[in-house]
Amino acid sequence: MHPIFLLADSQLLFWTECGRPFLERVRECLGGGPPVAAYVGASNSDRPEFFSIFQAAMEQVGIRDCRMIRSEYGPHDRASLLAADVVLLAGGDVARGWGVMERTGMGADLVARYRSGAVLMGISAGAVLLGQKGWAEEEGEPRPFDTLGLVPLVVDAHDEARGWDRLRWVVQAPPGGLEGVGIPTGGGLVYGPGGGLHSVRRPATRFSAKGAQVQTTLLAPSDD
Repeated sequence: MHPIFLLADSQLLFWTECGRPFLERVRECLGGGPPVAAYVGASNSDRPEFFSIFQAAMEQVGIRDCRMIRSEYGPHDRASLLAADVVLLAGGDVARGWGVMERTGMGADLVARYRSGAVLMGISAGAVLLGQKGWAEEEGEPRPFDTLGLVPLVVDAHDEARGWDRLRWVVQAPPGGLEGVGIPTGGGLVYGPGGGLHSVRRPATRFSAKGAQVQTTLLAPSDD
């Protein structure tokens, strides 16, 4: 299986380092032949302007067959998802996105497609959905729920200004035993099939609950 790419926001879609687009890392995972890219806009109600951003990003690395997977998830959408070599889960509202995936069966198809060889990417709420838990805000506190679980961590993004309070709360919530990772604005994280975590561009923060305390570890970007 391929790495999973988790992005705090869309900045890394157009970021280059030493003249090399970040998305080349994604492109190198794909086999021969013209690749198919799919965009899942379930978390943002399928806003077309964000699909256009995705198309422009994929064009940088020669991926021109880009397909919108609509939240209604009809037969055509499902066929496009199951044919995709790379799938991006867009940002927006975590609970809205998960509701679509549960109701339509899209979530199960995403897991199956990843296990059969697709590269998965998530931006903000999409990155959260690739992890173990999402949440809905209720009375000032997050209500956790299970998500795709392909990354064995609770993922949060661009919440560093609040000290990752939401992520800390979810990691400490009963029954416990969870670990989390916060991806700062402009940064990303690559989760390898062997369980390795590699920050991109900016340090991510890993969280683990030890009794009533939450311990943190910075994950500095690698040089590759």
